Amino acid sequence: MNNPKKITTAIILAGGLGTRLREIVSDLPKPMVPIRDRPFLEYQMDYWINQGISHFILSVGYLKDIIIDHFGNMYKNIPIEYAIEPDPLGTGGGLLMAAKGLKTPFLVLNGDTFIEVDLNNLYEFHLKCKSMWTFSLFRTGKFERYMGMDVSPNGEILSLKSELNKSISLANGGVYLIDPLALKLLDFQVGDRASLEDELLSNFISNGGVLHGKEFKGKFIDIGTPEDYHQAIDILPN
Repeated sequence: MNNPKKITTAIILAGGLGTRLREIVSDLPKPMVPIRDRPFLEYQMDYWINQGISHFILSVGYLKDIIIDHFGNMYKNIPIEYAIEPDPLGTGGGLLMAAKGLKTPFLVLNGDTFIEVDLNNLYEFHLKCKSMWTFSLFRTGKFERYMGMDVSPNGEILSLKSELNKSISLANGGVYLIDPLALKLLDFQVGDRASLEDELLSNFISNGGVLHGKEFKGKFIDIGTPEDYHQAIDILPN
């Protein structure tokens, strides 16, 4: 693996339809919903710029022009590229298109979630485990929203769906650190339609890949529902 000294590129999956938020914002892509009169996506990008990210690739599709017109090719002196889906490809298809050509490990961020992750800490864990695909994890009891997973003491993800009867468990925080070699294990190609959570991850495991995850205890918010969207103002940094 070609491991850089630090992670500098982040892909943001910003092409979703946001159907559950239509009653609040029917004319915006979900990552652009306003929090204190600023798009959610700006908060996310600010957080990762402060941790050393110096290159964004935005995977866009639904209402893509709103995102492109707002950010252009630069945000706070950080270059932005766009991976444009001609047709909806799903989160997995969007990831594959955006990651095309990347040679060193990179971040992948869900465009509708925010979690406080120490990037250096995540990368050190990734290297220690000799991981190809590393999750950020958080603890939750909301199993109707977030599927708990089983994780070994050394951080290996044993199951993406917990078989244990727990009131609180670790769940996917929506920040991944991926080595490009991981994508070569997949049976999916650039241009294929696929779900990241439901298809790419299981395919990676079935082809011999090992997932790792590290828990982070900072703030977490998923703006996918009206209830959580209204809580974002209390979670996101000013």
